[in-house]
Amino acid sequence: MTGAAPAAGPLLLGVRHHGPGSARAVRATLEAALPKAVLIEGPPEGDALLPLAADEQMRPPVALLAHAVDDPGRAAFWPLAEFSPEWVAIRWALGRDVPVRFIDLPAAHSLAMTDSPDGSDDQERGAEEAAPADAVAAPPVDPIGALAEAAGYDDPERWWEDIVEHRAPNGELADPRAPFAALGEAMTAVREVYGDGGHPRDAVREAYMRIQLRAARKEFGDDIAVVCGAWHVPALGARTTVAADRALIKGLPKVKAELTWVPWTHRRLARHSGYGAGIDSPGWYGHLFAAPDRPVERWMTKVAGLLRDEDRFVSSAHVIEAVRLAGTLAAMRGRPLAGLDETTDAIRAVMCEGSDVPLALVRDRLIVGETLGEVPDTAPAVPLQRDLTRLQRTLRIKPESQERELELDLRKDTDASRSRLLHRLRLLAVGWGEPATGRGSTGTFRETWRLHWEPELHVRVAEAGVWGTTVLSAATAKAESEAVSATALAEVTALAEHCLLAELPEALPVVMRALADRAALDADVGHLADALPALARTLRYGDVRSTDTAALGEVAAGLAERICVGLPPACTGLDADGAAELRRKVDGVHTAIGLLAGTVPADGLRDRWAAVLHKLAVRDTVAGVIRGRSTRLLLDDGRLEEDDAARLMGLALSPGTPPADAAAWIEGFVGGADGGGMLLVHDERLLGLVDAWLAGVPADTFTDVLPLLRRTFSAYEAGVRRTLGELVRRGPAAGAPAATAAGTAAPGFAPGLDEARADAVVPVLRLLLGLDAEGADNAMEPLGATG
Repeated sequence: MTGAAPAAGPLLLGVRHHGPGSARAVRATLEAALPKAVLIEGPPEGDALLPLAADEQMRPPVALLAHAVDDPGRAAFWPLAEFSPEWVAIRWALGRDVPVRFIDLPAAHSLAMTDSPDGSDDQERGAEEAAPADAVAAPPVDPIGALAEAAGYDDPERWWEDIVEHRAPNGELADPRAPFAALGEAMTAVREVYGDGGHPRDAVREAYMRIQLRAARKEFGDDIAVVCGAWHVPALGARTTVAADRALIKGLPKVKAELTWVPWTHRRLARHSGYGAGIDSPGWYGHLFAAPDRPVERWMTKVAGLLRDEDRFVSSAHVIEAVRLAGTLAAMRGRPLAGLDETTDAIRAVMCEGSDVPLALVRDRLIVGETLGEVPDTAPAVPLQRDLTRLQRTLRIKPESQERELELDLRKDTDASRSRLLHRLRLLAVGWGEPATGRGSTGTFRETWRLHWEPELHVRVAEAGVWGTTVLSAATAKAESEAVSATALAEVTALAEHCLLAELPEALPVVMRALADRAALDADVGHLADALPALARTLRYGDVRSTDTAALGEVAAGLAERICVGLPPACTGLDADGAAELRRKVDGVHTAIGLLAGTVPADGLRDRWAAVLHKLAVRDTVAGVIRGRSTRLLLDDGRLEEDDAARLMGLALSPGTPPADAAAWIEGFVGGADGGGMLLVHDERLLGLVDAWLAGVPADTFTDVLPLLRRTFSAYEAGVRRTLGELVRRGPAAGAPAATAAGTAAPGFAPGLDEARADAVVPVLRLLLGLDAEGADNAMEPLGATG
C-alpha cells in the first residue's frame, strides 16, 4: 500500500509490500529527500544481517527467517522480492552508506506470541499492508478493498494498478511524495472507520515502532525516512506518550531467536496463506518493476518466446496484434494502461487461439514465475544446513523451486551418494525428494526421485539440527532414537529399511536389536505380515549396496516361518473389511517370500508358503476373497494345474454358494490390474464358469453383488473389457478351445499362425533392439522374409 504523513517531521513512506509502484515511488522519494537514516518495518534482530543485502551473491527473492532456538519449528519469514519497497530502501541505504535499521517488534516477542509452532496460522493476506511476518488471523477488513469500493471498483487489484502501478511507471513525478501524502490520508480515513481492522496485536507492534522512531529522531533529527506498511502510517504519526507506549509492550512473552537469510521463490510469494505474501502475479510485478519502458510490448515478447520454446507458432505479427488488442481493451474498460487482465485476454485471443491450455503455461512460468533466490555463503546458518549445502555442491544436486525428476544408477558412486543423501533427509523429515516410479526404476540398481525445494525446508533443517551437526550424524541419532521408542513391529522394520537405504551403519545394530525384541514379543500375524515386506526389500537393497545383512536375514526367516504357521487360523471368521485387509497382507507376504528365496537361512521356505496357500484355497471357513486370491497365486506360480483351478472355481461358484461369497472369490481370483482379465481372455473355460454363475444369480440378490463385480472388472484395461464382452456375446463353452467348432477365431485371434507374416516382423524387432546391423537391410525386404 502507499501513503505518507505530511512533510513536517520524519518522512513516513507507507507502502504495499511487494508492490512495484510503491518500490519505484520509494526509490524516487529517497533520491529526492536524501534522508540521514532509513527505518524499515522488520525485526530488529535482523540489523546485523542487513549488510548482506549488498553482497553480489544475494539475489532476491529472499526472506529473513527467524526461529526459536529451543523450538526451531516456531518460525516466521519476512519475504522480500526485487520489487519490494523494503528491499529497494535497504539497497538504496547500503549503496549510499546511510544507516538502515529494522524497527518492528523483535522476533523474540513475535515468535513467543505465535499461536502455531510452525507459524501456520500466519494470516491470509487479503491486505498486503499487514507486516510480512504477522502470525495472527486475517483481518476482516481489506483496506485496499475498502478504498477500491469507495472509488467505485469491484476489483481491489485493478484499482491498485490504475492508481499506483500505471501512474508515472518510471517514478517521474513532479513531487515524488505526493502519492504517499494522498494515500496516507486515505488510510487514516479507513482506520478511523475500522479501527485496528481486526489486528489487536498491531497496537503492540506500533507502540514498539514509535519507541524506535523516537530513539532515531534523537540520534538523527527529523531527517529520517520510515518505510512501513501503509496501514501503520496513521499510528506512527499519532501523538502518544512514551509511558503509554512502554505500557503496551511491558511484560511481553519472549523466546531466544536466531535469524538468517534464506532463498525464497516467486511461487511462494503467490501463496495466499501461510508464509505467502498474497500477491497473485509476482512474475508480472517483477516485469513491471524491471522494464525500463514499453512494459506491455516487452511482456508480449516474453510470452511469445515462451510459447515458441514450447513449439507453438507465434510470429512477430502475433505480438503486434496482441499489443494492439491489449491497448484497445484498456481503452474500452477506461483504464490508463493495459494491465494484467487486458494482456492476458489479448494473449488468449491472439497467441493461444482462445485456448486456456497454453495460457496456463504462461500463468505458471511468467505471471507467477519460477525464480528461486540465492543468499551468500557468509549468511548465518545452523551447522546442519552448512553440511547440507556442502553435500549439495559436492554431489552437484542443486535445490530448485521447479519440480523435477532425478534418475539414479546406484552402481555409480556419485548417484549412490545422492541416493544416500536423499534417504537420510527423508528420515530427518526434510522432504526435498520423494521416491517416484520412473524409467527403469523397477530394478534394484535404479532409483527415481521427484525433487522440489521449498523455503520451508530451511525450517525443517533447523528442526533436524537437534539430532546432529551433519546429515549423517543427525540421521543416525534420529534412527537410534526412533528404534528405541518404536512400539509397533512394522515401525521398526520400516526403520531398518530406511537405515539400509540411507547407509547408516552405526544405527543399524540398534535398530536390529529393537527389531529382534519386537519380533519375539509380537504374536499378531497381521503385524508380522506387515513387517515382512519391508524386511524383504531391505535384504534386496542390502545386496545392491554391499551391506552385511546376515542378522536381518535370520529375523526375516523367523518372521516368515511364524507367518506360515499362524496365517491359516487368522483367515477364518473375518468380515468383508477384515478379509480385504488380510488379502492385501497375503499379497505382500507372497511377494516378500519370493524376494527372500535363496537369501535367508531357511530351506524350503517357498514350498512351505505354497502349502499354506493350498490350505487357504480349499478351506471353506476361509473368506472367499482370500480363497480366490490363494488359488490365483498358486496358478501363477505354476503350483496349481489349470484343471485344478477350474475345479476350485466351479466349487466356489456352485449353486449352493451364497452369491456374495462367490463374488468375493471372483474378486480374489481375477480382481485387480495384475492380469486377471487376460487370464479370462485366454482361458474360455474359466470365463464360461464365471458367465454361467453370473447368469444364474437370482434377481433379488444380483444388486447385492453388482458393486463388488463392478469393482473387480473396472480395474481391467478398456481393450480387455471389450474382448471379454465379445467373448461372452459369442457364448464361450467351458472347455472349448480358442476357436469355435465352425473354425471361426475368437476376437483378436486368427485360426492359425501365419508364419510368413510373423517372420516379416523379426528384422524390424532386431533393428529396434540393436541385435545386428543386417536388420536395417532386412527390414525393407518383402513380407515373408525370414529373420
